[in-house]
Amino acid sequence: MADITLQILLFLFLAAFVGGFVDSIAGGGGLITIPALLLAGIPPLEALGTNKLQGQFGSASATIAYARKGHVQLKTQLPMATMSLIGGVIGATTATYVPGDVLKVIMPFLLLAIALYFALKPNISDVDSHRRITPFLFGLIFAPLIGFYDGLFGPGTGSFLMLGFVSLAGFGMLKATAHTKLLNFGSNVGAFAVFLFNGVILWKVGLVMGAGQFLGAQTGSRLAMKSGAKIIKPLLIITCIAMACKLLLDPANPIRMWIGI
Repeated sequence: MADITLQILLFLFLAAFVGGFVDSIAGGGGLITIPALLLAGIPPLEALGTNKLQGQFGSASATIAYARKGHVQLKTQLPMATMSLIGGVIGATTATYVPGDVLKVIMPFLLLAIALYFALKPNISDVDSHRRITPFLFGLIFAPLIGFYDGLFGPGTGSFLMLGFVSLAGFGMLKATAHTKLLNFGSNVGAFAVFLFNGVILWKVGLVMGAGQFLGAQTGSRLAMKSGAKIIKPLLIITCIAMACKLLLDPANPIRMWIGI
């Protein structure tokens, strides 16, 4: 990709900005950045690896913004982020051996279920609610599990983390969003390390997109902190539905192949 043009780099920068903006509020930034990388003519494996590079800038940017306002305590949540990182390493390593067809079939329906959960569940706000699981168990089980999924497949990671923080940890929407970005950063770092080891990172593209991600995430996280659940909840629902539709409309989705469309 040494001959990549300035116009394509600008297109990828703008895609990363929008992806970082959306991801910092509701997750799902990969729904924008991965197709942009593929449209730019970048092979799938390099697109995945480069996406993990640029994604770190967005998740780190949002985490810093939320931490500065006291919505997440970095030192106390570091063990949980580390478990997510470990999960990301294992997931990315597993991705080279395990076919993704099963996940492609299941994921759209899980994302639609998450959208319905947040759409129909009353009283979801920025106020913490009843906790169903201790932080220790959440970090020991849920964080590495979602980190593993992020390294293995990816789409919807932020939505799954949001669901876990709200329904299990009892977090309000804004607090859940802030902690989601920290754990997402951990799984991104873990998966990136595996892709780096395999030499599938396009550094120029990733760093240009990383700049867009950083700026987009700063903008999005500030809007989320200003508006809270009023912006996070509807954007989360829209993002989940959009990701589900994208996966179902993918010509390579096994469901479409099974029913012959």
